[in-house]
Amino acid sequence: MSASYLIISTSLNPSSRSRLLAKAVEAGLIEQTKEAKAAVEFVDLRDVELPLCDGGAAYGHPNVATMTAKVQAATCIIIAVPIYNYNVNAACKNLVELTGKAWEGKIVGFLCAAGGKASYMSVMGFANGLMLDFRCLILPRFVYADRNEFLPDNAYSAEIGDRIDLFVKEAITLNTGLYGK
Repeated sequence: MSASYLIISTSLNPSSRSRLLAKAVEAGLIEQTKEAKAAVEFVDLRDVELPLCDGGAAYGHPNVATMTAKVQAATCIIIAVPIYNYNVNAACKNLVELTGKAWEGKIVGFLCAAGGKASYMSVMGFANGLMLDFRCLILPRFVYADRNEFLPDNAYSAEIGDRIDLFVKEAITLNTGLYGK
């Protein structure tokens, strides 16, 4: 199995800041892995109709099968998520509930956009669930940006740009170290 990347933008907001971070990581991964010809795929959950996980019929939805296959095929999954009420958004949790065991053994990284600085550790409960339930390996560096680090015209601060660059490098290092080029 060779290294591959799946970036999932989980915000359903048309003016999502976490999606902006995800697009920057996508560009960085494409640029830095082009020699290795690594697969980099971007999925925006706004474009994927997923049912609410009901523990039954929802698993039979065709888009659930598609997303499960995408998660299963990736070696490294980058989740871009808004932080709401000190946690990842419901769409992100729903995705994991629907795709379940496809997450087993994956490398997972986080790009978080939040209203303020106080909830910077909010993703940890979700990360712990991935580690304990599916034995995911969580990238130790994640990007957390609050509203003050975003600029007009879909831009972000230079510090966030630097964090994104480090995040991309560490994702590549870990993913290629485990799965090769």
